[in-house]
Amino acid sequence: MLYLDKCTDFIRDLLKDSVSSAVTLFKVMIPIVVAVKILQEFELIQYVAMPLGPIMNLVGLPAEMGLAWAGAILNNVYTGLIIFISLAGDFPLTQEQTTILGVLMLVAHALPLESAVSRKAGARFCFQAFIRMVAALGLALLLHGVYSAAGMLGGPATIMFTPEAQADQTLMAWALGQAKNFGFIFLVIMSLMAFMRLLTAIGVIDLLNRILKPILKVIGIGPKASAITVIGLTVGLTYGSGLIIREAQSGNLDKEDVFYSITLMGMSHALIEDTFLLMLIGGHISGLFWGRLLFSLALTAILVRIVRHLSPPFRDRFLWTKAG
Repeated sequence: MLYLDKCTDFIRDLLKDSVSSAVTLFKVMIPIVVAVKILQEFELIQYVAMPLGPIMNLVGLPAEMGLAWAGAILNNVYTGLIIFISLAGDFPLTQEQTTILGVLMLVAHALPLESAVSRKAGARFCFQAFIRMVAALGLALLLHGVYSAAGMLGGPATIMFTPEAQADQTLMAWALGQAKNFGFIFLVIMSLMAFMRLLTAIGVIDLLNRILKPILKVIGIGPKASAITVIGLTVGLTYGSGLIIREAQSGNLDKEDVFYSITLMGMSHALIEDTFLLMLIGGHISGLFWGRLLFSLALTAILVRIVRHLSPPFRDRFLWTKAG
């Protein structure tokens, strides 16, 4: 009976959290999907995407996929995903391309919100947004060069679901197709939440945290901040930043450690959850997980060495500020 009660509580809490998260996301995503449909109907996609063309082409992506990245930058990864679903039928990608698009979205997404959270913790808003955009493009360029030179991931991406065909659709058929897509997104949210809780229960998250702590010490993040940083890396920036904000406001962390921690978490957070999410559209773990993690650690290590040679007035003006 006790076991049954625990299972019932688990399912009830999971459904409650999943519905709450999904409703919050869908309030933003539905208007975006409608806007993309309007652009498609009037054949305006290529004109809207034109400013993004040179950047997308630089990393081997069609210009139109810049809309998916822009949606992720302004809102979140799920928004980028739903825009990708809307466009995937017209612009099929290889596994290399979906991996690169996934990396762009994972490193640089929700910049207005997450940079504001970073600012609350004591890291400058503009620098955090800037470094994440630079890191996203830098990693995308690196992966594009490596994959192309090695002839890797050139086959078509295997998407775990098939978007509704765009040609000759009635509005009703399109709406039903989008409803199916949103239903899929809800199932993804619920599955990832359940998966993360399972990994926590069996100790995988704790193991990953123990592995990452000594690495963070090597690159220059102090022991007090590293314990919180690994939480952000594995769970997410919002939760990790919440802990950082509390510790920074209490005076337990200095501004320099807060800055390094927030910067690393910004470029690489929710490593497990977000990686699985983007693998669903055909992205490869080599870039989504290993490439993102190793690139973020290396860039943070370099940043630590550079920042320590900058003058205190410069750092106070451009890099960090008082938490709160």
